Amino acid sequence: EAAGEGGGASVTDLALLAPVPQGHLEAGQTVAAERGFVAFGSRKFELFRLIEERREGWPVPVLIYASHEEEPVTLNSLISWVGWYIGSEETHSGRHSRGMEHRPATTADNPTDNLGYWAVFWHVERLQPLAVENRFALSRLQTIAGGWRKDAPPRGPELVARPSFVIFPE
Repeated sequence: EAAGEGGGASVTDLALLAPVPQGHLEAGQTVAAERGFVAFGSRKFELFRLIEERREGWPVPVLIYASHEEEPVTLNSLISWVGWYIGSEETHSGRHSRGMEHRPATTADNPTDNLGYWAVFWHVERLQPLAVENRFALSRLQTIAGGWRKDAPPRGPELVARPSFVIFPE
């Protein structure tokens, strides 16, 4: 079922769903704890503009499934990390304005990751793994009008209905 009409769901009803490589998540948890937030890259700047319009300064819950190059993502892939989206910055250079200060160190392993590939960096605070018993399949998420369609796993960040059964970090 879709929540909201015409994509107009309240920010309290939304969550950001995204794939992030496992190594970036582990390194990113340290960055977020030590520097306040971690910055992940995306090319979906329109999505983050929409989130900024809707959130009115409020944090948005983040649901992350670890992506692995050797494993295809399916609707049975598990949401295994959570955090809070607190903002984004668009870039024309493809680099974060603060260089590597808020980027996972593991992104340095890919030469294009910090040298011009991304259109926007999205900031996550309080990034943490879900306990194994609390992880759940992508297929359990509900869509919102104008957001991700459940006929295939998303290939990048998407808006979804905020699941009531997930406890986000305080």
